[in-house]
Amino acid sequence: MDVTPTAASTPSTSSAAPATPVPPAPEPVLLPEPKRLGALARLAPEPMKVVLNWGRRYSLWVFNFGLACCAIEFIAASMARHDFIRLGVIPFAPGPRQADLMVVSGTVTDKMAPAVKRLYEQMPEPKYVISFGACSNCGGPYWDSYSVTKGVDQIIPVDVYVPGCPPRPEALLQGILKLQEKIARESLGERYASSGAGRPSVAALQSGLVQPPAAAPTTAATAEDAR
Repeated sequence: MDVTPTAASTPSTSSAAPATPVPPAPEPVLLPEPKRLGALARLAPEPMKVVLNWGRRYSLWVFNFGLACCAIEFIAASMARHDFIRLGVIPFAPGPRQADLMVVSGTVTDKMAPAVKRLYEQMPEPKYVISFGACSNCGGPYWDSYSVTKGVDQIIPVDVYVPGCPPRPEALLQGILKLQEKIARESLGERYASSGAGRPSVAALQSGLVQPPAAAPTTAATAEDAR
């Protein structure tokens, strides 16, 4: 039996349905350039940002600037019952030069404000501030006093505000968690930009500091008088 297809059984090309047009290929989407890590850009890959932020958020050395009764609640938060060391917070840094976090707890007066600013400027970058209590936030019940600063944010930047008069230790734990969430989202490329944009000048960093006394010029006459 011959099974060779004949011309009658072959479908005609003229009667076939028109071919569906092939859609053009989509244009390539250009993704934004990922943020770099400053000087570490050529050494560390982009996922290193997550690792660095993870390490900094769980190793916060605290410098407690206790000024009033809120400092007692800070001490209670560091004791065994609440134990904020389990959150990666190391209390009682040797000094501001070894601290990552300053907790200002209590009433900031105009006389104490220069000392708060000076110790904040001595802290190395990156540094953070928690304003603990109503007095540190806005002056509290003493906001209309002639000698009270209307909030520590008038002299230094504040990252987290903890309300209360005084706040409970649990409120400080919540403030620490909020600060750690902020550190986890932080971009090191913006903080450590190689161009230095947004960084304070040397004059701004030295503002408010006590300048050393100028050395008296030594002359020949002064040396002879000393003899």
